Amino acid sequence: MTEVWGILNVTPDSFSDGGRYVDPGAAIAHARRLRAQGADVIDIGGESTRPGATPLDPTEELARILPVVEELVREGIRVSVDTIHASTARAVIAAGAEIINDVTAGLHDEGMLGAVAEGGARIVLMHSRGIDVTQDTHYDDVVTEVVEHLAARVEAAVAAGIPRERIVVDPGFGFSKEPGDNWRLLANLHRVIGLGLPVLVGTSRKRFLGALLPEGAPVEERDAPTAATSLLAAQRGAHALRVHDVASTASALRALIAAERADGPRWDNAAGDIERLAGSIALRGIRARGHHGVLPEERRDGQEFVIDVDLVLDVRDAVASDDVTRTVHYGELAERIVAAVERDPVDLIETLADRIARVCLEDRRVDHAHVTVHKPSAPIAVPFGDVSVSLGRGRLRQREGIR
Repeated sequence: MTEVWGILNVTPDSFSDGGRYVDPGAAIAHARRLRAQGADVIDIGGESTRPGATPLDPTEELARILPVVEELVREGIRVSVDTIHASTARAVIAAGAEIINDVTAGLHDEGMLGAVAEGGARIVLMHSRGIDVTQDTHYDDVVTEVVEHLAARVEAAVAAGIPRERIVVDPGFGFSKEPGDNWRLLANLHRVIGLGLPVLVGTSRKRFLGALLPEGAPVEERDAPTAATSLLAAQRGAHALRVHDVASTASALRALIAAERADGPRWDNAAGDIERLAGSIALRGIRARGHHGVLPEERRDGQEFVIDVDLVLDVRDAVASDDVTRTVHYGELAERIVAAVERDPVDLIETLADRIARVCLEDRRVDHAHVTVHKPSAPIAVPFGDVSVSLGRGRLRQREGIR
């Protein structure tokens, strides 16, 4: 289930809603509204990242957001804090914030990664090229460069002591990117997801969406294209969507879930394939350690899971070229499956199996993935040999003569 993160700007100068929620009472009331509309997390920011914004002293930033963080945590609301300052991160983690969302991925403040590691929070590592989002916008290959940058920041975070399962990555829509770069990132979001970590997508009210509207349209009119791009990101496997207007995005996700439960063909699949050569790849006994389950000790201690995967795919190009790059590289796929098991925990192995199936289908050549997740150390009170869950996920190809 894709999460929705509601944006709460406790700033006087945000490009979208500056000044509305500077008062702690107003901010808390708005957070409650966002929660009622379907927000899973409230992402609180005390410093604007709009072009030309004046840098803020961390002391002032903390004064703005800490009372809001404390009250929302007291009410049991999950809180993320959007900050680039290690001192702010330490204080809000101590107050109960679950997530630190750093738009510089720990590059602005060299103490940030250590502060998050010590505090035990999760961290969002976002791609950017500094605080000024209008600078340094040239890329030779935006998707490759963003993925490589995020991979390097993930390794830096792990080296600082943050476990991979506590890391989320964000491609940074709108930050140091021209409009076309943002659309290329959205179209190739599977490349970011291929890092094997949860992906946060934040297209909300960004300038590249404003370009779709009549000149001079108010910023709130960007909420419709925000919901549309958020829905596309969810279809491609985004873990979370960061939005201003929670209601429209939450409604769009409910529509997506209803359509998927109807068990029809997926809408985002390639069409027009005529000649295909069907083949299969089987991977057996992939072992990985995860913290999945409903019991506290399962989440705390973890256990080994064993994965079997069967893929049905078009091998025409691979056969014709005898080139490993023209088929599914089963070694790399096995590594992505292990990463999927090792990332954020879920209650059900059905959910884990579907996550793995989606990883398999990131390769457009794969028509169908059948996944079995074994849980040999399941907490069952009687002797047993194995427990497993299997499911299949696939795409419908249109063939010649089929309408």
